[in-house]
Amino acid sequence: RGTVVHFHGNAGNITGHFEHVAWLPATGWNVLCFDYRGYGRSQGRPTRKGLVLDGHAAIEYVKTRGDVDPARIIVLGQSLGGAVGIVVVAERKDIAGLAVDGAFSHYRRIAAWHIRRNPLLFMLAWWVPALIPPGQDPIDHVARVAPTPLFIMHGRADEVVDPRMAEELYAAAGEPKELWLIDGVGHYTALDELANVAR
Repeated sequence: RGTVVHFHGNAGNITGHFEHVAWLPATGWNVLCFDYRGYGRSQGRPTRKGLVLDGHAAIEYVKTRGDVDPARIIVLGQSLGGAVGIVVVAERKDIAGLAVDGAFSHYRRIAAWHIRRNPLLFMLAWWVPALIPPGQDPIDHVARVAPTPLFIMHGRADEVVDPRMAEELYAAAGEPKELWLIDGVGHYTALDELANVAR
C-alpha cells in the first residue's frame, strides 16, 4: 500500500514506541521507525530544529530504497512526533499523507497546560513556559501542509495533551483534512482504536 514513516513521541525510544505501529506490515504497509538525535542509541542532543532535520532525513532515507514507492510515503506522528511531523510535511510537497495522534499545537502552551494541572508545580514553576523560545510551533505550520491530506486523531480523555489542541490544529489546517475526536480514549490510544478498525 505504501510506506509509513513513524515519528514517535517524547518518552522513550523506538523499542517502546514500535508497538504502536507493529500491526501495519500485516495490513500491507512498509514501516520505518527511527529515533531522533538524543533518543535511544542516536547520538546528539534533541532540539526542535534537530528533530525536524531528523524527520527530513528519515524520509530521504526511505526514498533511496528500491522497495519503496516514493509517491506513497505517509508520515505518522504521535504526540511530539505529530508536532514534528506537521512541521516536516509543511516543508515538503512529496508526502502522500500526514496522520497525527495526540499532537499539540504550541510548545509553550503544552508546557503551561501541564504546569497548571499540578498545583505544586504551578506555585513553583508558573514562569517556566515564558523561557521556552518561540519557533517550530505546529500551529504556525499546519496551514502549509495542504494540499497534502491531513488526518488528526485525538482522544477526548487525553491527559497528556489537551484535546482542544487537536481542534485548533484542525481549524488552522487547509483542505483536505479530517478530525477524529474519540470519546473515552487517552493519549496514544486513538491510533490503537484505528488499529482495531483496520484489523
